[in-house]
Amino acid sequence: MTVAQVDLKPWLAAPFRDTRFWEPKISVRRTGDGTIYIEQTEPLPPYPDRITDVLLAQAKATPTRTFLAERDENGAWRKLTYGEAVQGIRRLGQYLIDCGLSEKAPLAILSGNGIDHALLGLAAVHVGIPYAAVSPAYSLVSGDFTRLKDVFAAINPGMVFADDASRFKPAIDAVADPTVRRLFGNGATREEEDFGAALATEAGEAVERAFAAITPDTVAKFLFTSGSTGTPKAVINTHRMICSNQIMVRETYAYFKDEPPVLLDWAPWHHTAGGNKLFYMALFNGGTLYIDDGRPTGSEIHKTVRNLREVSPTWYFNVPRGFEVLIPHLERDEDLCASFFRDLKMLWYAGAGMAQHTWDALERLSVQTTGYRTVIGTGLGATETAPATLMCTWPQDEAGNVGLPCQGVTLKLVPMEGKFDGRVKGPNIMPGYWNAPELTEAAFDEEGFYRFGDALRFADPDDPAAGFFFDGRTAENFKLDTGTWVSTGALRASFINHFGDVVRDVAIAGADRSYLAALVFPDLENVSRLVPDGGTAAQLTAPEVREHFKTALAKLAQKSTGSSTLIRRILLVDSPPSMEAGELTDKGSLNQRAVLRNRADLVEELYAGSARIIEI
Repeated sequence: MTVAQVDLKPWLAAPFRDTRFWEPKISVRRTGDGTIYIEQTEPLPPYPDRITDVLLAQAKATPTRTFLAERDENGAWRKLTYGEAVQGIRRLGQYLIDCGLSEKAPLAILSGNGIDHALLGLAAVHVGIPYAAVSPAYSLVSGDFTRLKDVFAAINPGMVFADDASRFKPAIDAVADPTVRRLFGNGATREEEDFGAALATEAGEAVERAFAAITPDTVAKFLFTSGSTGTPKAVINTHRMICSNQIMVRETYAYFKDEPPVLLDWAPWHHTAGGNKLFYMALFNGGTLYIDDGRPTGSEIHKTVRNLREVSPTWYFNVPRGFEVLIPHLERDEDLCASFFRDLKMLWYAGAGMAQHTWDALERLSVQTTGYRTVIGTGLGATETAPATLMCTWPQDEAGNVGLPCQGVTLKLVPMEGKFDGRVKGPNIMPGYWNAPELTEAAFDEEGFYRFGDALRFADPDDPAAGFFFDGRTAENFKLDTGTWVSTGALRASFINHFGDVVRDVAIAGADRSYLAALVFPDLENVSRLVPDGGTAAQLTAPEVREHFKTALAKLAQKSTGSSTLIRRILLVDSPPSMEAGELTDKGSLNQRAVLRNRADLVEELYAGSARIIEI
C-alpha cells in the first residue's frame, strides 16, 4: 500500500475483520501448446450422496432452529424450523408420489421465492422426482408465453405449482396440456388441488423407499439458462453436483464451520445463484435464510432496508446494482449501517462486474461503522456448474478478481485469440442438457472440460496463485473491419468505472466497423443532479449533460491503447434495458448481444451520425 493510496482512500489503512476463509494452495501444469491446468493441492472432502441427507441430519441435531423465514401478509416473519421442514417434505413427498410424478413427468414451480416453494421443491428432491423452478416473468409478461411454452416442451411437466391462481392460472391454462395437474397455494377451485390439502397428506413407506433409491446421479432439478442466445436449455442438476458444490463452498467460507450463516437474500430460485448456492448454503451449514421480499431497484429497495433493520446477516449477496441502490440508505442511516455491518463477515457480488466506486463506498462504510474492512468477494460460475467453480475470498483493494478453482475443480486455460479460454472439470459439473445431446456435446471439449465461454487473465502473470480476472465473453467478442479483436467484457467494465455513477450500463458496438461506438444507459437519478430541471429527454440533451459525457469520453480516450479500446462515439439511451426483450437477466446483468440486436436502429444512428451523438 502506498502513501498516495492511504491519502486518497484512508479506509485502506484499516485492518480487515478477522474471519476464517480457505487458504488456497494450487498446482500448475503447462503443456507444449500453451494450455495451463490449475487445481488445488488439497482434495475435496467427502460429500453426501443425497441432498436431503443434510436436512435430516440438521433436523435431528437442531430441530427447533429456524431454517427459513418470510414475511406474511401482516408483515410478521413466518418461520420454518428444520424439524418442521422434514415433516413437511415427507408429507408433500408422499403427495407427489401419489400424483404419479417422475423423471418423465416432473414438477414445475412457477412461483417466486417462498416457504411453500421451498418445501415442495425439497419434497420432490427427497423422493427422487426432478423439479424445475421457472421464472415467474415467463407467466406474467404479455404475449403468447413463448418462453413458458419452450420450458414446458423441454421437460413435459406432470404437475405445475403456483402460489397464486389468479396471477398464474391464465398462463398455465394457455400453455399446459389439460391433463397436467394444477396445484395452487391460493385461489384453487374445486376442480384444482390445494397446497394446504397436499401438505396434510400422511407420509407412508413409499417415501422411505423412494428416498433410499436415490443415487448421486439422480436428477434433483432442472435449471433453465436465460435463453439469451436462443431457446432456454434445461440444465440437469444431479444430487452429486449440488452436494459436492456445497462442500466446496463450505471449505471456501471456512467460518461457516464455526457459526451457521445468517442470510437475507432476494436472488430468484430459478437462477443457480439463488436457487442453488444461496438456498443450499443455508441448508448444508445449518443456517437461517431470511427471504428478502425486496428487489435491487429504486422502487423496491425499501423492503430490503426494512428487513436489514431486523436481520443482521453474517454473509450478504447482491448484484452490483443492488449494492448501488442500497448504499445511499446506508450512508444516511447510522442505525441501518450498524445493523447491516454488525455481524457481517463477507460481502459477495455476482451477475455483473462491480464498479470501483461501489466497492470503495462499501469499504468506507464498513470502516466508518466497525473500524474494520469487510472482505468483498466474487467468483466465476454458471448454471452448468452448480454454480461455484472459482472463488476469491482473500482481501483485495479493487473489484474484479474471481479467484481460484475450488477444491475438486480443475481449471483449464486454453490459448485463444490472444486470451485464455476458461474451462472446468469436477463433480459439480452437469452431465448435460436434458434431451439435447448435440448441445451437450458442444458444451464440452475433447477432454470433458465444460466450456464457460469466458476468457480469463492472470491477476499477476508471475503468480498464478493471485487469481484471475474475467476477460470478457468469448462469444461476445468481435473484430473490427481491420481484423482487430475487441474484448467487450473488459472494455465495458473500464467504461463504467471511468464514468462512475452517471452510467448504469453500456453496450459496445463495432463488429465489422472501422471504429468502436457505444449505447450508454445513464443512471437518470444521478444525471438529474447535473441538470435539476426538465424531464428525462431534456436531461439527456441538456448542454451540461452532453458536455459532462463528452469531457469524460475524451479523458477515457487518452487511456486507450489502440483501436480495440478507443470508443469514439456514444449515444445516451433514455429507455432502460428490457427484461421482457431479453436485454436483462433476472439478476440484472446486461445481455449485450440482445441490446445490439433489438436496438439496431440506434446502432445505425451511431455510425450514420445525428445531433444526439456525442463524439470525440
